[in-house]
Amino acid sequence: MINLVIMAKCLNSICAVSHAVTGTFLQGILAAPARRALAKEKIDSLEKLSEYSEKEILQLHGFGKSTIHKLKTYMQENNVSFKN
Repeated sequence: MINLVIMAKCLNSICAVSHAVTGTFLQGILAAPARRALAKEKIDSLEKLSEYSEKEILQLHGFGKSTIHKLKTYMQENNVSFKN
């Protein structure tokens, strides 16, 4: 039983480290899964995001209709848009 508790604590710390979102790009705008997907693609600014089409971003994990709507609204507020 003690071994299970120790193993569970070790796994929790590994999971927390491997799924940590670094940086604050779009924090408070998008949920962590979508921000992790952007970070994985090395998209860390609106300028880099504007180099992608809406269709390309929708294919990333964590992006659906609601998330893309939030992102498009934020981009419009900052005078940025997806490529055509």
